[in-house]
Amino acid sequence: MLKIGLTGNIGSGKTTVSKVFEILGIPVFYADDAAKQVMVTDPILISDIKATFGNIAYFEDGTLNRKHIAAIVFNDKEQLSKLNAIVHPATFRAFDDWLKHIKDAPYVIKEAAILFESDSYKLCDYSVMIHAAKETRFKRVAQRDMLSREEFESRDSKQFSEEKKSALADYIIKNDDVQLVIPQVLKLHKVFLSLGH
Repeated sequence: MLKIGLTGNIGSGKTTVSKVFEILGIPVFYADDAAKQVMVTDPILISDIKATFGNIAYFEDGTLNRKHIAAIVFNDKEQLSKLNAIVHPATFRAFDDWLKHIKDAPYVIKEAAILFESDSYKLCDYSVMIHAAKETRFKRVAQRDMLSREEFESRDSKQFSEEKKSALADYIIKNDDVQLVIPQVLKLHKVFLSLGH
């Protein structure tokens, strides 16, 4: 089964595009949601996180102490790399498990904010980058998440630049509030259907 990676920087509209693919009947794996899920369900990952960040990383009820983890990794690239190095393999395992339950789909989408940064694009057959100008993305995020410019810049800087992602991607969708997204998705859908057969 054809595996398509879908990514874009913060505010690019990954979820919007993913929902269009879902309407077309294409299963979508949301890697960021899965990462949050495996951090409280995958026993190997839980023990790795405790070993790396201490038992305080989890509350007694088994939920993740997000504030504790965030405080450690937020301004420390080395600690963030450590966290990613143990979370990514668990997310890959979750994707493989999810795939086993997919029947009769011509292809699947793996939506991930850090598709290129985590190298998970290498596990996909093709990759799609959603492109939107930085100012457009900031306005969306400011409205949606009430993020300040500083918070937006901080999160955006932790991802590859749009130029770097665009160079790595096989296909690009422009979500710039000028070009319509749905016709672009429909066009790609046709391409993926033909590639999948």
